[in-house]
Amino acid sequence: MDAYKYQDNYEGYAHTDGYYPGNESNPEEDAQSDVTEGHDEEDEIYEGEYQGIPHPDDVKAKKTKMASSREDDLRGQADLMAERMEDEEELAHQYEAIMDECGHGRFQWILFFVLGLALMADGVEVFVVSFALPSAEKDMCLSSSKKGMLGMIVYLGMMSGAFVLGGLADKLGRKRVLSMSLALNASFASISSFVQGYGAFLFCRLISGIGIGGALPIPFAYFSEFLSREKRGEHLSWLGIFWMTGGIYASAMAWSIIPHYGWGFSMGTHYHYHSWRVFVIVCALPCTVSLVALRFMPESPRFLLEMGKHDEAWMILKKVHDTNMRAKGTPEKVFTAVHEEALEMSCAESQFLPLTPVVWCGFQVWDNAQYCLLGPYRMNTLVLAVVWFTMAFSYYGLTVWFPDMIRYFQEEEYKSKMKVFFGEHVFGATINFTMENQIHQHGKLVNDKFTKMYFKHVLFEDTFFDECYFEDVTSTDTYFKNCTIESTVFYNTVEQVIARVEDFCFIHTLASATLTLKLCDGQRLVQAAQSVLPGNIISALLMDRIGRLKMIGGSMLISAGCCFFLFFGNSESAMIGWQCLFCGASIAAWNALDVVTVELYPTTQRATAFGILNGLCKFGAILGNTIFASFVGITKVVPILLAATSLVGGGLIALRLPETREQVLM
Repeated sequence: MDAYKYQDNYEGYAHTDGYYPGNESNPEEDAQSDVTEGHDEEDEIYEGEYQGIPHPDDVKAKKTKMASSREDDLRGQADLMAERMEDEEELAHQYEAIMDECGHGRFQWILFFVLGLALMADGVEVFVVSFALPSAEKDMCLSSSKKGMLGMIVYLGMMSGAFVLGGLADKLGRKRVLSMSLALNASFASISSFVQGYGAFLFCRLISGIGIGGALPIPFAYFSEFLSREKRGEHLSWLGIFWMTGGIYASAMAWSIIPHYGWGFSMGTHYHYHSWRVFVIVCALPCTVSLVALRFMPESPRFLLEMGKHDEAWMILKKVHDTNMRAKGTPEKVFTAVHEEALEMSCAESQFLPLTPVVWCGFQVWDNAQYCLLGPYRMNTLVLAVVWFTMAFSYYGLTVWFPDMIRYFQEEEYKSKMKVFFGEHVFGATINFTMENQIHQHGKLVNDKFTKMYFKHVLFEDTFFDECYFEDVTSTDTYFKNCTIESTVFYNTVEQVIARVEDFCFIHTLASATLTLKLCDGQRLVQAAQSVLPGNIISALLMDRIGRLKMIGGSMLISAGCCFFLFFGNSESAMIGWQCLFCGASIAAWNALDVVTVELYPTTQRATAFGILNGLCKFGAILGNTIFASFVGITKVVPILLAATSLVGGGLIALRLPETREQVLM
């Protein structure tokens, strides 16, 4: 038994060590085992683990786990975004209900006129340089390239100002940034009327343009946040009338001030303050008045709620309600929107950090711009950009092309009717009538008196003046070329002399080209501005009835039709008529674009998006002005086809935008 026990134990040990007698190994199998030793898959992986190499199955399992985790994260983010959008929409409806309770009354009308003056300042700024330039070019001795740069610099300033100031309005507040914008424009516009050099004047107009760049995007965003859904489209369209009023104001002031050259003064021989400078400073008055009135207006409560300033927003809403109720004769009506409800209405409170550092504001403006261009609103921004650009390219291009073509027709007519006087001698005559479209060559005028008369497109060439007297004489495009003037007095008249001067004097003289702004030019500009009024009224009344998109598309297509009729406009009167019709038809599209741009974007990006699109609009204006002006006197086919094609394409693309008539402000 002991032997068997010992044998069993031994067999167990033998089995463990691989030396069990009944399992003797085959030499061939042993040889194969030796050959494949070290190449077993499990042994190889085991050795890789010692080297820090993970198991492939573990890698696959980890990737599967990470992918599922990522899907869960994305699903969670999507759910979070959807939940947040649902909350924002709910909060927007709550704010809409509060604005319905506040009503539309005295407060909105006061704000309407204050912001309207800011828009009026923007309209004035577009026309100031073009009106003042004919007189300013004589004072500053401007070449054609300098004149072109001076006309373009305002648009460049407005383009950059719209982007920067519009973005800041979403971070610092509508009222604060609009006040900064108006202050910048008013101060530098006023300074530009006093500076003498071309470089200083150019710089002042640039900064003035940057300042006024915020006067278009901010008022629309600002005013829309005090309006209920039923009133928004109509009253934002009424606000656009002030831009037209700015054009009429600039035309009227230029017409009534610039010809009165005696309104200026001189200090020595180096400083001259002529009437066109008075016109420049008078054009800054709407901006100044708006700036002062804006101090008494509150910040947008919708913006304050986004900033988390609930107490201040609630107090402003209560003030709006009480002001309107007192005006309606029901001061006892209580504002029922409880403070606790307003406290919950912050859509993005956690996103905003302190806004005092300029660098932080810059980063925030850039983030907002990227959100509009690359975020969920990128398709809307792209479509709006195309519509804004095509509209600006056609409208501003044609508004510059119309006056140039009218002037071209005038010049052709003048050339055909020009009278030439050669070798004419006049002695002791008194001339008190208008001399127009005449050339006097190799003549002689002795002891002649020119009094209370008007020279219009008159050239004296190689003419001799002796003991002549000029009193209260005004002129347009009148020159004395290679003339000899002896013993002649110019009293309260022009210095437009290119002559050999021997003995004469100027007393209370006027500048050359005193009536550079011709009466007919002023009338045409006022007529073009007034033609916008019917379109403004119609668009305001129909904006909430037929919708924004139909208004944009219909207006742009009608404007394109007006372009084709320009093929038949071969006279000055025909061009004026089609210009008025075109401006009246296109204003409805501008108003609808303003409204739909405001309504498509949330509060935190509204002014930024408007600023970007308005900056693009100014770029389209610069491009249109440059291209269309280059074809004046060459052909009118290219400008007409370019304008019509742009308007048709933009009008059709606008139909891809979502209709916002029934949408609350997000």
